[in-house]
Amino acid sequence: MDEYNRFVDWDKMDVTVQSQDVKELTCTEFQELKQLARQGYWAKNHSLRAKVYHKLISNIPCRTVTPDANVYRDIVVKIVGKRNSSCLPLPEFVDNSLVPTYCLNAEGIGAVRKIILCIANQFPDISFCPALPSVIALLLHYSKDEAECFEQVCRILACNDPSKHLIDQTFLAFESSCMTFGDLVNKYCQAAHKLMVAVSEDVLEVYSDWQRWLFGELPMVYVARVFDVFLVEGYKVLYRVALALLKFFHKVRAGQPMESDSIQQDIRAFVRDIAKSVSPERLLEKAFAIRLFSRKEIQLLQMANEKALQQKGITVKQKRQNVHLAVHAENFKSEIVSVKEMRDIWSWIPERFALCQPLLLFTTLEHGCSLSRFYSHSEGHEPTLLLIKTTAKEVCGAYLSTDWSERRRGGNKLSFFGTGECFVFRLQPEVERYEWVIIKHPELATTGSEPENHALLASSTLSSDSVPSDPSDRLSPFLSARHFNLPSKTASMFMAGSSECIIIGGGDGQALYLDADLNHGRTSHCNTFNNQPLCSESFQISVLEVWGFRDTMNG
Repeated sequence: MDEYNRFVDWDKMDVTVQSQDVKELTCTEFQELKQLARQGYWAKNHSLRAKVYHKLISNIPCRTVTPDANVYRDIVVKIVGKRNSSCLPLPEFVDNSLVPTYCLNAEGIGAVRKIILCIANQFPDISFCPALPSVIALLLHYSKDEAECFEQVCRILACNDPSKHLIDQTFLAFESSCMTFGDLVNKYCQAAHKLMVAVSEDVLEVYSDWQRWLFGELPMVYVARVFDVFLVEGYKVLYRVALALLKFFHKVRAGQPMESDSIQQDIRAFVRDIAKSVSPERLLEKAFAIRLFSRKEIQLLQMANEKALQQKGITVKQKRQNVHLAVHAENFKSEIVSVKEMRDIWSWIPERFALCQPLLLFTTLEHGCSLSRFYSHSEGHEPTLLLIKTTAKEVCGAYLSTDWSERRRGGNKLSFFGTGECFVFRLQPEVERYEWVIIKHPELATTGSEPENHALLASSTLSSDSVPSDPSDRLSPFLSARHFNLPSKTASMFMAGSSECIIIGGGDGQALYLDADLNHGRTSHCNTFNNQPLCSESFQISVLEVWGFRDTMNG
């Protein structure tokens, strides 16, 4: 059919979507390329797609010494020898059971294993890279020979542009991307997230499959369309498509009984058979309709998750293991919420803190109704969870991202602090969570002025206090209000405290106001969280608890 058909089994390829019009791609402008990729401009011509992939990959900035086609020709015989390629043992960093064949012929299927082994030889630092077999298998469809495919994959792996994160190559990077995906699901797919929490023991275990959906279960025609855009726009596209898959899974399966006893297996089966319910165009349309955080915010979140894992002893060399912990029933005792309710709250908090166990810091039943004692027990802990039970048995609270000691920055003046990860909620009489208004309505703010493609370290802001020794501590936190051009300060009134009161949420009202005796409170709509009152608008406090997060993996 053309010079790029050596490894293709055309009986498996959907030739009905192939157009014989020989098109050329002349544009080099990013915005135009982005539009063409999203529209599938080169998806209907096999030869054109091969040439476009070649061009895009050759433009990836790489390490000076990046293995090329000649290196492959030199090493392949030494590494593979005369062994039957279908029996070659694969390195530990890929999942031996997950080597997609897509529309490859027998020669192509064997070539995948040969290329993986040669990459393992040239990239000794790769310790975990489950997406690699899929990327090789896909690119073989658009390569003249094995050596060309090897060179293209090496360029993707050797990318040295810090703003272009392409493929996870260590367990640490993979695990933190799974946590980041979990955080994004929590923000953007709340109905699906609720279902996952209800039917699975370990939500992160389900979300750890997200790359497998894309690089293992998704049929060839879909993977290729995703890859078209991925090569132009980068890693964020993968999060978008995985979120869209989860949204479609929830929509198609909502209310139906599970097909197996595992939600993981059900999602995999849905993605494998996605052609029955969703076209590639619809999948991409849904993916790009999600108003996702900026690339900079996602990088900050990914770094925060990576740092949390490192603090728990997870290293770049580690192999896959389960690092997620639920709230332990036997050690948990609250006068306000049950274990199940605390687990529900735990499912809302950022993944990097969901790794921890709840630690009771303050309770009015033991420490008395005193705001000064509230501060003395809460300070030094970040984040914290505030729980309130009213005398009318209503239950509400807030997740607070920042140490209460920050309140002193304003001197004696009441001033707001915190980040967009704060949220407020009620549990009784019915469950409702209210997040920062900008998350659901990003049109209310435009993200900071740095272009999205800038290196993270170059565009991050130094904090105003003394600069810590660890460079990752110098970055503005994820969802810091300073990253956004907000229409007014009322959009970022997260938390404030003085000797007289505590306020959470502001602007045309307060989500929570508590007096100095921790006895009386008020709640109303506020602009920061766009919430309804969390309980009776004026209430008496029966019990108030503050919970911190105990690191159980080091302790």
